[in-house]
Amino acid sequence: MLRSLSIRNYVLIDSLDILFPEGLVIITGQTGAGKSILLGALSLLTGAKADAAAVGAEADNCIVEAEFSGADESLRDIVEGAEADWNGGDLIIRRMVGRNGRSRSFVNDSPVNVSVLSSLAPGLVDIHSQHQTSLLNDRRFQLSILDRYAGNSGLLERCRTLHSRHLSLNRELAKVRQELETLERDREYNQSRFSVLEAAGLSAGELEGLEAEQKALANAESIKENLSGVVSLFSGDDGSGRPSLDASLKEAARMLSRTGKFIPEAESLSQRIESSRLEMADILSSVEDLDEKTEVSGERLAKVEERMSFIYDLFRKFDATTVEELLEKKEALGGKLFDVSSLTERKEELEKEIASARKDLEATASALHESRLKASVPFAKAIEASLHGLELEKAIFSVSLSSTMPEISETGADSIAMVFSSTGKDAVDVAKCASGGEKSRIMLSLKAMMARYTDMPTMIFDEIDTGVSGSAADKMGSMICDMGSDMQVFAITHLPQVAAKGSAHYLVERNGSVSTIRRLEGEERVMEIARMLSGARITPAAIANARELLSL
Repeated sequence: MLRSLSIRNYVLIDSLDILFPEGLVIITGQTGAGKSILLGALSLLTGAKADAAAVGAEADNCIVEAEFSGADESLRDIVEGAEADWNGGDLIIRRMVGRNGRSRSFVNDSPVNVSVLSSLAPGLVDIHSQHQTSLLNDRRFQLSILDRYAGNSGLLERCRTLHSRHLSLNRELAKVRQELETLERDREYNQSRFSVLEAAGLSAGELEGLEAEQKALANAESIKENLSGVVSLFSGDDGSGRPSLDASLKEAARMLSRTGKFIPEAESLSQRIESSRLEMADILSSVEDLDEKTEVSGERLAKVEERMSFIYDLFRKFDATTVEELLEKKEALGGKLFDVSSLTERKEELEKEIASARKDLEATASALHESRLKASVPFAKAIEASLHGLELEKAIFSVSLSSTMPEISETGADSIAMVFSSTGKDAVDVAKCASGGEKSRIMLSLKAMMARYTDMPTMIFDEIDTGVSGSAADKMGSMICDMGSDMQVFAITHLPQVAAKGSAHYLVERNGSVSTIRRLEGEERVMEIARMLSGARITPAAIANARELLSL
């Protein structure tokens, strides 16, 4: 319920702090006093667009704040999702609008986006203005009332979940089919390129090895000549007649060793020469191995150069510069070919899942249809009885349902039509009722039905009694009063028969350029009802009539 409202510098309201009780709250005031301004301020808290014109003439900004208690648990996710405190369902909502038209919003003192206020609004307050009978044109609104009467919340939630899943699966299937179409279109091309790279048998670092081998093979004769020369020099077979290097070093080491008997340093030199001799012997062995391994083969050279040429051709064909790039391209092509197979499997899985989801969705839509069909007659009779009680004694009201299968929305597969006639003849769509008073009574009957069968938020009726007078107005007031016994209801009215209902009565007044609101008690309330009955000149008869309406 709306526990309190605080307004600062909003249009004609300089400062306002007011507490509201449970049950029925009556708000009256002369035309132009500012009742619509009050609703405008409240609409800011429901996410309405901010306007710099709302800021009072002498102020830099306006502030509207309301405290709601006992908010439904369903709003908790919205509040906590906005990183605000839940506080057990007690919500303080504040909106500040600056002179530049920009606004800031808060929930329990935590800054939030204005869209959060819009999301919270349906669960906190339901504002029904005299122009809102346009809802009678809305088939979703009509269907929602019937569903509340029928207790279809569980079926509706299941239908929404299944519908969402069905849409999601179909979107995924469309995406998979599109990807498959692209892959299938390029499959032959990709397969051809993959086969070329697969047959190439490439390995990382292969080209570098081939290039080194090609260089060695191309210069094999020169390499062998040099290696053989080194062996000859080491072994003394170079034709110079000199002993081998090994023999010369041995002899030098012996000579120095003998000299070492006289000069100690010579022994050290002898040992160094011996170490060098052993190292040179090892070098000679390695040179001989290289000489043996070096192959002079034109045939092998041709094969190496052919392989290198093949790899260079692959570079040009696949726009690559290294063997590693070619291997990456091969892997990518293989992935695409694998994707065709995996996507085909996924497509088949999705088609089965969609068929199953569709079956469940159709079953739920059928269950909703049966539930609505079963409830439609007693629902229509209840609305009809309510209209009779509002002095439309000959009125007839009925509901017809038709299935839109195979098209199913999140609310099922039903199309609804509510028809009405105030005379009992020639019933037409409720949206085409000519009389504003008839529309008001139909709307009130529907809202009362909603309040009876569901937990409704605070409801505000803004002159829903437009076009109604006399005893019909009194009965509308009684109906609104009955609603107030189960929930908090605000009734902004010009009709004394309605204003006399309930125990809390507030008066909106305008003093010069400032609007105020205050609660009326005792004689003040009598005089306000009398004013509404007789106008500017309050007569004794009007006062007596007011007392009678108030049962005083």
